[in-house]
Amino acid sequence: MDILKVFGSNVKQYRQATGLSQEAFAEKCGMHRTYISAIECYRRSISLENIQRIADALEIDTYKLFLEDKNHGAKR
Repeated sequence: MDILKVFGSNVKQYRQATGLSQEAFAEKCGMHRTYISAIECYRRSISLENIQRIADALEIDTYKLFLEDKNHGAKR
């Protein structure tokens, strides 16, 4: 499992499901849009604190951001 890909894909899928742009989502998280983009493109490791901020902004349990769907990449 590539944890960066799983996490980044899940963030993107959940964000898109909420209908938020990267910019609007980043503002909701208190982060910069380029930081969110780097996460979604698998270019950024992330602290536990920021993982929790993202999960809170998405209104999901944190563990869901780490679930992998073996058939289709990240699992929702």
